[in-house]
Amino acid sequence: MDIGVLGATGVIGGRVVTEALDRGHRVTAFTRSATRIPTARGAVRWAVTDPRDPARLATDVAGLDVLVNATNAGNDVPETIANADALPATARALLAAMETIPRLRLVVIGGAGSLEVEPGRRVVDLDGFAENLPESLGVPADYVRVVRAHVEALDLYRLSDRNWTYVSPSAALVQPGERTRRFRLGGDQLLVREDGTSDISADDLAVAVLDEIELPRFVQRRFTVGY
Repeated sequence: MDIGVLGATGVIGGRVVTEALDRGHRVTAFTRSATRIPTARGAVRWAVTDPRDPARLATDVAGLDVLVNATNAGNDVPETIANADALPATARALLAAMETIPRLRLVVIGGAGSLEVEPGRRVVDLDGFAENLPESLGVPADYVRVVRAHVEALDLYRLSDRNWTYVSPSAALVQPGERTRRFRLGGDQLLVREDGTSDISADDLAVAVLDEIELPRFVQRRFTVGY
């Protein structure tokens, strides 16, 4: 398959690129700046695009079978918080671009905050969620803006009739991690181990993404992956 990856220079996007190449797919890696394209490109085709420009996206991703959106809102935590609105903005742009290329399949790697801990109650709805972020994830309480932006983006995909799949990792993303290929898949509920932890490595997240691309099970649905 011809697979494109937005955010290919990021932790998750880079691992998706590697996993797709290892499985024999043709990969186009997208970045927002030509300065981030590596000198050694290997078998990857690199391209620059603007994930918030629907017209440019429609042109740049034409011909792909699958597009993976692994973009984030910044290169560090303060920038990500400041640019949290980029997440739903990218969702709108992607959905608009797909109006002209309806055959394209979109796989979005999002966040865990929208997962349910009990019916109708999400992680982001827990009492003291924002206040506990410094201890639970090592990020400022203001990072709740990013979590809510991921929730808003998911809602936009759910309202669309495009060919999308949304992937929520478990609460903690382990990096550097291990590629074990031993993990669980779920739907809208947070996956938790017996000891109360909830995690997945970035490497195994990439495995789950490629598994879904090769054998679609969650079309127009969200799924989660965890140990």
